[in-house]
Amino acid sequence: MIRGYSAEQVRAAEAPHLASGEPLMQRAAAGLADEIRRVLAVVAAGRSGRVLLLVGSGNNGADTLYAGAELASEDVDIIIVAAGSRMHEEALAAAIAAGATREDGFDLEDAGEVEGDDRIDAERVALLAAGVDVIVDGILGTGTSANPALRGIARELVASILPVLAAPLRPIVIAVDVPSGINPDDGTVPGALVLPADTTVTFGAFKAGLLLEPASRLAGRIHLVDIGLAADLEVIEPILQVEG
Repeated sequence: MIRGYSAEQVRAAEAPHLASGEPLMQRAAAGLADEIRRVLAVVAAGRSGRVLLLVGSGNNGADTLYAGAELASEDVDIIIVAAGSRMHEEALAAAIAAGATREDGFDLEDAGEVEGDDRIDAERVALLAAGVDVIVDGILGTGTSANPALRGIARELVASILPVLAAPLRPIVIAVDVPSGINPDDGTVPGALVLPADTTVTFGAFKAGLLLEPASRLAGRIHLVDIGLAADLEVIEPILQVEG
């Protein structure tokens, strides 16, 4: 059986480990980097590969940046695009120091609030997306379960990339923890736009929403990364169990 947990249950399991200073983020980032390497080995045809990171303001964005730093140090071409009003400063600095490049020029003022369609150059975003091997969705995580619909810059980025995914030769999409825009607890999709993932790399435990329709159709293959929570979760009753 696959045990599905709520975002709050996973946070409760993480809390004592974070309090004791365990590097949960680094473990998550390392697991994400491993999955990106696996995909690049298949799709990049012997090249180091190009990876586009869509980076939000929260911990998922930081996980994404630290994974990008690890890969950039191995000569993978990492391109960073902010999908929110800020990025985790230490993680961004690590990625840039390792050789990643940041694609600047997007208007991020009030990025989380504005719904208009003239905030970014959609053609420019589409060209970026079409020129990479892997797109990493690190926009939103489980902390937005109350209202996970994409807004502002994040929504416009996804809208610009979706047509690229309809092409015969397209990048592979990897979601970080959950595809941005889905509810991690009940699998609902409150907004019209979600970047469908080929693989979702989830950390610590299966989020229940990944196992439920309609979100399960958007998650692709689910890869669970062990970050050291197994014993804590064993004593928590999951909110869902499914055959697996």
